[in-house]
Amino acid sequence: MNTTRTTDPDPAPLHGKVALVTGGSRGIGAATALRLARDGADVALTYVNGKEEAEDVVRRVGALGRRALAVRADAADAGEAADAVERVAGQLGALDVLVNNAGVGLLGPLEDLTAGDVDRVLAVNVRGVFLTTRAAAARMGRGGRIVTIGSCLAQRVPGPGATLYTMTKSALVGLTKALARELGPRGITANVVHPGPIDTDMNPADGPNADGQAAVTALGRFGTADEVAGLVAYLASADYVTGAEFAVDGGFSA
Repeated sequence: MNTTRTTDPDPAPLHGKVALVTGGSRGIGAATALRLARDGADVALTYVNGKEEAEDVVRRVGALGRRALAVRADAADAGEAADAVERVAGQLGALDVLVNNAGVGLLGPLEDLTAGDVDRVLAVNVRGVFLTTRAAAARMGRGGRIVTIGSCLAQRVPGPGATLYTMTKSALVGLTKALARELGPRGITANVVHPGPIDTDMNPADGPNADGQAAVTALGRFGTADEVAGLVAYLASADYVTGAEFAVDGGFSA
């Protein structure tokens, strides 16, 4: 008699969970929203200007048999950031996973950056992440997951012109480690993912600066949004991983 037993992996590790992806209308955010839906989660996303793109992601999530919601919210606006969390939790009934993906990139010499530039990048990349996370943590129970999208530049800066952006992304590392300690007793994890050069409409693999970016990776190529989304999805279901940094950068930081 054959006594071999096989156990199939859970095809929907996030079944019954509700996820919010900020800046989820395109690029890494859209890929993440769709991956979480394929893993069984109902998914909400925020957007600022990409209404049509956001609605398309909602349709695609719905086609996977999951509930979906798009909320217009500017991460730089303190009230809108927190209100988006409340709307999602209210309409979908819970909030289990937060992916802090919304961000702005502004590169250039120090002397060319205005006070307005500094305020805007800090407001979106740091303050908005903090306020959204605080609102989400208040809604989460045990098993809550917070995944923040950082940047490979928080681990290695290969040249000038990225001081402001790198400062804001580096701040997310400190935020993540502190969150892990503060929220760990409640069974909530917090991790940060650092993408390298990723082929998106904001930074296409055939763009004018693409060759130089690819050249500083060990693999010599851009990554895909789906490759980042795969790691985010893992962290959204992992139990014993928190306060950690993960690079999806093709060896950029090696």
